[in-house]
Amino acid sequence: MQNPAPSLATARRIVVKIGSALVVDEAEAAPRARWLASVAADVAALRGRGAEVVLVSSGAIALARRALGLTRRRLRLEEKQAAAAVGQIRLAGAWAAALSAEALNAAQLLLTLEDSEDRRRYLNARATLRTLLDLGCVPVINENDTVATTEIRFGDNDRLAARVAEMIEADALVLLSDIDGLYTADPRRDPAAAHLPVVERITEDIMAMGGEPPPGYSSGGMRTKLIAARIATGAGCAMAIALGKRDHPLRAMMDGAPCTWFLPEREGRSARKRWIAGSLAPLGALVVDAGAARALARGSSLLPAGVRGVEGQFTRGDPVSVRDADGRELARGLSAYDAEDARRIAGHRSERIEEILGWRGRDEIVHRDDLVVL
Repeated sequence: MQNPAPSLATARRIVVKIGSALVVDEAEAAPRARWLASVAADVAALRGRGAEVVLVSSGAIALARRALGLTRRRLRLEEKQAAAAVGQIRLAGAWAAALSAEALNAAQLLLTLEDSEDRRRYLNARATLRTLLDLGCVPVINENDTVATTEIRFGDNDRLAARVAEMIEADALVLLSDIDGLYTADPRRDPAAAHLPVVERITEDIMAMGGEPPPGYSSGGMRTKLIAARIATGAGCAMAIALGKRDHPLRAMMDGAPCTWFLPEREGRSARKRWIAGSLAPLGALVVDAGAARALARGSSLLPAGVRGVEGQFTRGDPVSVRDADGRELARGLSAYDAEDARRIAGHRSERIEEILGWRGRDEIVHRDDLVVL
């Protein structure tokens, strides 16, 4: 029996990826203001339900090409970088205007795929995103094409959106597209192609349905969306491909419009926990008191007040072992502080971190999202 499809109505944290062809009116070389306003209204409705929403939006290069006279199909890397520099201002302004009409604050982040792979940059980006969400903002993310050192490739923002969903432990990733989901074949060429409302596992047969990315301004293509689905579902996040050309595309999804949902792997998040617990060699140890040990067993984060000793040399984001006074290993996790700073704040309440270090970091030495109790 097939598992039921997920729903945006029950998701608490949602990432929405939007391609250039949806954001930019190619004939006018301008933002599609009415459509952006409809998406902003959908975001406000989701926020009203208690959900947090992050937007990953393409469109910077497309918004600047005509203004800079860069109208031929293929551009040199430095031309793409220049167009991104000009267009990103316009893109951010368009989203800020649409969201502010719904009394929402937009926040701009420019990331690269490497920001999700380098551990320290990953932690910095994740902390920034979490803080923005805590403050009620709607982060609008794009790839940092302006300083790209390699050719801007097809599908970067599909993959980037999946990495962002993984980074913030989103429940749902929505890729808004020019098609309402995955078909067994290209429905524009094969009238017998069947729509797939739910994909339980991304097999090689499913990947073969992706075909090749299309030419033009958009860097999408079904195959890159399937690659994104592998990343997201492997991290325990459901992913949907839905039609984005209509107004209020997210509301349409909640009203039952057809789309394709990719089910999260059942062991997605626990797989990450197993990776922390078993695959990383701890570079140091945090010795905790009995109260902290009990709090960890209940699923809490490790606060500096419960730390009685710091062993070894490690930096922020490195794996550490958490032990009791008898040397018994209780947990493993990723430290939010380097060893020197951890030693300075050990035994103190979180409210004193800024006073001790001269800057305000995380309240936790190891956040529960980065912690595995053994």
